[in-house]
Amino acid sequence: HAGGHHQPGPPQADEGAIIERSVSIYEKARHAGLFPIGEWGMKKTLDANKLKLIAIIAMTLDHIAWLLFPGYSDGALPVVMHIIGRLTCPIMCYFIAEGYYHTRNIRKYTFRLFLFAVISHFAYIFASNDFVDARSFIPFYFGSILNQTSVMWPLAWGLVMLRVANSERFTQLQKTLLVILICLVSFPSDWSCIASLCVLAFGTNRGDLKAQGRWMLFFVAIYAVVYFFALDKLYGILQLAVALSLPLLARYNGQRGKNARVNKFLKWFFYLYYPLHLTILGAVRYFG
Repeated sequence: HAGGHHQPGPPQADEGAIIERSVSIYEKARHAGLFPIGEWGMKKTLDANKLKLIAIIAMTLDHIAWLLFPGYSDGALPVVMHIIGRLTCPIMCYFIAEGYYHTRNIRKYTFRLFLFAVISHFAYIFASNDFVDARSFIPFYFGSILNQTSVMWPLAWGLVMLRVANSERFTQLQKTLLVILICLVSFPSDWSCIASLCVLAFGTNRGDLKAQGRWMLFFVAIYAVVYFFALDKLYGILQLAVALSLPLLARYNGQRGKNARVNKFLKWFFYLYYPLHLTILGAVRYFG
């Protein structure tokens, strides 16, 4: 102060501790469901289990549409089924990112995702309309560079991307180069590197659904443009229906579910459902 003595304030460490405690109290209250209204003015009525169930129902409808209406059918029913199916990828990406913050063992979590990516590869190829014989399981043996494996592959790499982004071991340049490398590795899959980048967007903007949504829509818009010009115009535009997932994610209450036993069962059910339902659809297509 001019013309006077500077009186020392309270120690900075105490202020930091107060802020830390406040954040901790807020987080506990949020996960306890004490803040029922979200940032978009929506009631927080959906837990993780409900959102994941919505995702697998939407995914199943999408995959049944590919089975019943192969190719890029412009009929009303398959188009509506595929629009509903666009709910799945954003919800999956969102919860891969949430898993990063909630897991007790990040290495086991990463291993589990890659293990199911390998298992899902065989189920995905078998269910594909491009399946010919056992040689189809060999990447790049048949078909184009795209859709050589399932979405589980870029989702697993998305977790690695998020780990890289939050790591203190790498410089910013190293992080950028590693993200580019992961994009190349995850590129030849269902949803390509876009799924990985969406996991990164959800994870690095956690707690800010508007920012998460903007980045997700930006990445998916790139995917939609490529789809529009390289594959099919209608189905390129259709990819933008991922925006429909945002009002659902806005209702997420931060809880996994109310029943611990149900939570444990559903954890493994969500992992196993993806390769199992693809195997069944593949068998129907191949033997039907």
